[in-house]
Amino acid sequence: MAFKVAARGAISPFIVMDVMRAANERAAQGGDVVHLEVGQPSGQAPSRVLAAARAALDCDPIGYTEAFGLPILREKIAGHYRHAYGVSVDPARIAVTTGSSAGFLLAFVAAFEPGDRVAVAAPGYPAYRNILTALGVECVLVPVGPQSRYQLTVEVLQKVEGRLDGVVVASPSNPTGSMLNQVEVAALSAWCETNGVRLISDEIYHGITYGAPAATALGQADHGVIVNSFSKYYAMTGWRLGWLVLPDDLLRSVECLQQNLFISAPTLSQLAAAAVFDSYEELDARVAGYARNRDILLNELPKAGFRKLAPSDGAFYLYADIAELTNDSADFCRRMLAETGVATTPGVDFDPLAGAHTMRFSFAGSAEDMVKAADRLRGWRK
Repeated sequence: MAFKVAARGAISPFIVMDVMRAANERAAQGGDVVHLEVGQPSGQAPSRVLAAARAALDCDPIGYTEAFGLPILREKIAGHYRHAYGVSVDPARIAVTTGSSAGFLLAFVAAFEPGDRVAVAAPGYPAYRNILTALGVECVLVPVGPQSRYQLTVEVLQKVEGRLDGVVVASPSNPTGSMLNQVEVAALSAWCETNGVRLISDEIYHGITYGAPAATALGQADHGVIVNSFSKYYAMTGWRLGWLVLPDDLLRSVECLQQNLFISAPTLSQLAAAAVFDSYEELDARVAGYARNRDILLNELPKAGFRKLAPSDGAFYLYADIAELTNDSADFCRRMLAETGVATTPGVDFDPLAGAHTMRFSFAGSAEDMVKAADRLRGWRK
């Protein structure tokens, strides 16, 4: 007897996770691997976070929290917006989530109906389009390139045919690391408000920039949703914690969805994360390390034939145009791993339209790994 399998699960894989599995299998068989595939900070969470977690295990029952999270953590997040951006936000508008992944799911389910049309940049983070597709929302892929610095702008969106119900923007972007400046964020927010388009602003790489700080859409788009995470700047990937800043019209629906889908974000992680906002010195030292890694790859990758790189203003990625080297980025990255031990991510993960000739390098690891990878790739490309 054949049992029904829901079509909503027939979405594309998150290819970087497949690459990580292949890299781990290589390591398990005794092969060495240099991990430049996953956007994951190396090392442990900040010391104050670890201390807070240990203390919580000794004295806290670690039960459920209310759906939107611990009040103290939501107040700390609100304080972060005052400190980093000079923007006031009511803690009641903040929902703590099980990573930004749950945040995107909650925001998309609350804001969009099946059949709605949501614009997403190509290249862009693959989970946007995959979650939207699973929900029956039409993901409108909008090609972006050097002309708009790989970002969705008002000028780009005005050329999209048909109505739009939503727009997902990311600054800094994954996979390119490119950013929108304050004027562009304000213009995009105003365009969305004027046209009744729900803005979803992915700000999970805020704090990791190599020049001007990232601009937030908070306070710019009254009906927009801000998504952030403790995984990147705060170096707490496996703690699975993020947050949303919600507009008034989505508060109750997101709360009900959270209650039913997740109950609440992990309590131990919330208790620990309250200490992360006292860790800026330690966190900024990590960013300085990313900057050194970036400099190493920007200097060395062109020597290995990777000469066309997108502007990396923030995050910890370099996105390379490798059309001169291959028309099959997935095969190219597989061969690179097999022949050099350097794990990277093919562009098809981020761009179904033109990703066959692009790839992403993550420089979130150690400087030693960057040097080792560059040495191997130079030898491989000779």
